[in-house]
Amino acid sequence: MTAAAGPDSTLNRDTLVRLARAGILTGLSDGLFASVLSVLVFHSTVTRVWQGVASTLLGRSALDGGTGTALVGVLMHFGVAFGWSLVFLTLVLRWPWVRRVLASRYGVLKVAAMYGPFIWLVMSLVVIPLLVHRPPVISSRWWIQFVGHFPFVGIPIVASLGRVWSPAKGGQSSA
Repeated sequence: MTAAAGPDSTLNRDTLVRLARAGILTGLSDGLFASVLSVLVFHSTVTRVWQGVASTLLGRSALDGGTGTALVGVLMHFGVAFGWSLVFLTLVLRWPWVRRVLASRYGVLKVAAMYGPFIWLVMSLVVIPLLVHRPPVISSRWWIQFVGHFPFVGIPIVASLGRVWSPAKGGQSSA
């Protein structure tokens, strides 16, 4: 499997392992954030969080679907985490300016501070409204998710994949 362009166009085993790590860490980190936030701050349940995720594809009836629809929501969540991880990997491999920022002091934090909230913007303002046929509601919950996407989504993705290309190794994937 190869990327069309980039300093290391072959997606080698190390890069695929990093991609898997990014998807798993992001799914776990963001999933725990959403679950804890839902229970402790919004006084809901973990099951309800994942039923809500499933309802974006299955419709409002997923909110009454029990554990099965909650599991569908969890699978969807991890699919999205892997998808955004793959998008970031593509950006790193194809855009030299992303690699330059990553190589700078605090580069992972700089990029994660942009990429995590960017993901929330796209998901909450474009993807979810297209799926549920409703405009987004910008509330305190929306802003909490916006800010939370920096540490719980941006950092796991960028820290896992930000060094797949290392100038010190002549463009080779690094460990």
